[in-house]
Amino acid sequence: MNKFTRQISAAMEDLKAEDVQTFDVRTLTTMTDFMIIASGRSDRQVKAIAEKVIEMAKSRQIRPLGVEGQQQGEWILIDFGDVIVHVMRPATRVYYQLEKLWSVSDRAGAGSHS
Repeated sequence: MNKFTRQISAAMEDLKAEDVQTFDVRTLTTMTDFMIIASGRSDRQVKAIAEKVIEMAKSRQIRPLGVEGQQQGEWILIDFGDVIVHVMRPATRVYYQLEKLWSVSDRAGAGSHS
């Protein structure tokens, strides 16, 4: 984990984000280096967590390349280029299972079964 990912995680935890997980995906994709996934208990909390992350980054002169989902608050994606942040409601998180998609340990044995 780099300094910026730790700062993002800390900002999320300040607003009581649940189950904050950081994935180093450099060996899995060229799209980004790190994925951070966290849950908020309500649309309002998801929005607040995302806003806190964006404010923290801006205070360090880092602007997101894009933000998606802010109006709905069900799943907000913040793209910082080398770090992509997902803040979502627990049911959405369970449905899409991003952890399984980006987990190195799950992918390591994925093709070994006949």
